[in-house]
Amino acid sequence: MTRGARALRQPEATCDGDGCRLKPRALPRGLETGAALTALSARVLSSEEAASLRSDESLSIIGEGSELTFELKEGVEASCDPAARLHAAWANATAPLPAPALMGVVNTTPDSFSDGGAYYSDADPSVAVEHGLALAQAGCELLDVGGESTRPGAAPVGEEEELRRVIPVISGLRERSDCRISIDTQKAAVAAAAIDAGATMVNDVSAGLADPELLPLVAERGVEVCLMHMQGTPRDMQVSPTYEDVIREVLDHLRERAHACLKAGIQSHKIVLDPGIGFGKTLEHNLALMRHLPALRSLGLPLLLGVSRKSFIAQITESAGAQAASGPEERIGGTIAAVLRCIEGGASVLRVHDVAEVREAMLVHRSLYPERL
Repeated sequence: MTRGARALRQPEATCDGDGCRLKPRALPRGLETGAALTALSARVLSSEEAASLRSDESLSIIGEGSELTFELKEGVEASCDPAARLHAAWANATAPLPAPALMGVVNTTPDSFSDGGAYYSDADPSVAVEHGLALAQAGCELLDVGGESTRPGAAPVGEEEELRRVIPVISGLRERSDCRISIDTQKAAVAAAAIDAGATMVNDVSAGLADPELLPLVAERGVEVCLMHMQGTPRDMQVSPTYEDVIREVLDHLRERAHACLKAGIQSHKIVLDPGIGFGKTLEHNLALMRHLPALRSLGLPLLLGVSRKSFIAQITESAGAQAASGPEERIGGTIAAVLRCIEGGASVLRVHDVAEVREAMLVHRSLYPERL
């Protein structure tokens, strides 16, 4: 988002038989030509009114010769005031940037893409516990504990094995730290045990689709949930991922999964969205999503971004003719560059491995551009 984004005034809405439109004087970066926004979920999430507009009607933003279309999908609850819906999405997309929180990654798997199992010990959970405590000391506000690798090509892990890996680590962290803990799992039984052990967030790469019991569990226990977009499964997600419009399709998916949470009884302020960088996306898909985060912000829910050490960094380096880092743990420079872009795009949570280095970069960035926060 540009430095002047906070000063953008809400434009006037004009409505006629063809729909409703806004005509802003300028569009913030990330809402330029080609960035489609769907379903104006800000009003959907806050209103219980029945749908009163036809599913084929559309709302648009027009600015500087471009037109960005907001489509109303069939079955989506809508406010009876289309102009109010459009203004709500515009307000979300151009809202002041949040001061993002850092989520430190605590892998308890032997085959993690990022550290190769460096903090995994089959017999001694204290290795992962000490790593988590170090991340908390370095400045993260959340610790994301996972016992099933979701790297490209990874095979599923059984429930019993996943429990064996994560529960002692979560218990150990809770005994020695006040840092908030997230459980990275797709399984309701694992999430339930993790919440009992001290977790207060469920981070599900399947967005509640892998286990139909997960969202009801989250609602019952009153914890937060992060819903991620993924095309396919970890085993096959990077086999020729294809989209007609990656922004529109990811936005549609996240909106639909947010509705599933609301139907399950989860309060909207406990829902976090993740576009799933590297999960069923090519380099071009990943870059498009990072460039257009304000479009995703139009949904009115906080965004979590996981760009740390991802392979797209090596792809960019190699395409420029430079020598790529020999391993994921050496992609710190690219990680920081991507993280700063996510901050400017409006991310609320940043999932990272190198907490101290990223936090230092964030502090310098914040000092250079205090007006953005």
